[in-house]
Amino acid sequence: MNIQHYMQQLGQEARQASRAMAKADTQTKNQALLFIAAAIQREAQALLAANQQDIAAAKANGMDDAMLDRLTLTEKSIANMAEGLTQIASLPDPIGEMSDFKYRPSGIQIGKMRVPLGVIGIIYEARPNVTIDAAGLCIKSGNACILRGGSEAIHCNQALAKLVHEGLAKAGLPENAVLVVETTDRAAVGELITMKAFVDVIVPRGGKGLIERISNEARIPVIKHLDGNCHVYVDDDADLQKAVRILENAKTQRLGTCNTAESLLVARSIAHTALPLLAQMLVSKGIEIRGCEETCAIVKEAIPATEEDFYTEYLDAIISSKVVAGIDEAIAHINQHSSQHTEAIITENYTKAHQFLREVDSSSVMVNASTRFADGFEYGLGAEIGISTDKLHARGPVGLEGLTSLKYVVFGNGEVRA
Repeated sequence: MNIQHYMQQLGQEARQASRAMAKADTQTKNQALLFIAAAIQREAQALLAANQQDIAAAKANGMDDAMLDRLTLTEKSIANMAEGLTQIASLPDPIGEMSDFKYRPSGIQIGKMRVPLGVIGIIYEARPNVTIDAAGLCIKSGNACILRGGSEAIHCNQALAKLVHEGLAKAGLPENAVLVVETTDRAAVGELITMKAFVDVIVPRGGKGLIERISNEARIPVIKHLDGNCHVYVDDDADLQKAVRILENAKTQRLGTCNTAESLLVARSIAHTALPLLAQMLVSKGIEIRGCEETCAIVKEAIPATEEDFYTEYLDAIISSKVVAGIDEAIAHINQHSSQHTEAIITENYTKAHQFLREVDSSSVMVNASTRFADGFEYGLGAEIGISTDKLHARGPVGLEGLTSLKYVVFGNGEVRA
């Protein structure tokens, strides 16, 4: 296969489809989403079978547990895919929405209109649910997309692509609005991220190595986050029962996700009370604690942390722990060491909660809630195409609005510029 020719052909097809998608009305797009959701529910067993093919091959190739967790589909996760599409269909359509109108002294009226980005290239590893999340959000936002999933999920992604095409065709929309790259040749990625004539934005989802490569080599704007070193800070004024429950969920519910807590900070004035409770829970769940000197003095199971530990996204049964003087040191530590993904404070003090919200420089900041909530589905976006820790265009979970842009629109009545 000539990869360059193949990818250029996909780009041309996607660009043509994007013109039709930009004109599609809300009802038609919603019908497509519901048709796809119904097809996924209908073919659940076939999807599980395709996923098992992928899992067997991944295990034979020595895939680690965190990646296997991302690759694996269950009946629940398949139901969640369908539910996510249904939720997207129920959301307001952002396309064509006009806002911020004002009259100018010249007599013209100026406002903004929300429009699709065009063609979105999405590159991801392992997670087959991304195929549906991405397709659903791109369809609703009037975009076309080129999806390049990892080779480890090729069977499942191709099975899902057939269902997406079925739903699009049934609704009268172009099947080429969602194109799944069929080759596992890595050269396809290199082509996709440089096709400026056909692709408007790239969204990489996967490990830090993949995202760094895309960010460094892309000639197209990228919506990305590199890693998720998420923090939970237990404040002097924390409810410790809440703290234990929230940290348990944030760290132990799933080890391999970007919104899993990787760092624990505890205020010094309560460390001798709070740390034993928190550590008991963590150790009972099989979590290794890598702590500062004060942590190790209080928690006998803790081992000494290096400075590098406080920067690390483990995606494993490990957490770093540090005792801090109070909220100011906690915020300073987070802003220095975090990946600007998600941070949480546990406190009953309203003033300190708002200080944390204002001063922590991350895409999601939470009060008395698990970092695991940093997710498009949980935020009511229907699904997410990724998490952005950048500050331009989109930040945090990227849903429908993040896949649109604004253009100025001007209404006049014969005015000319003096």
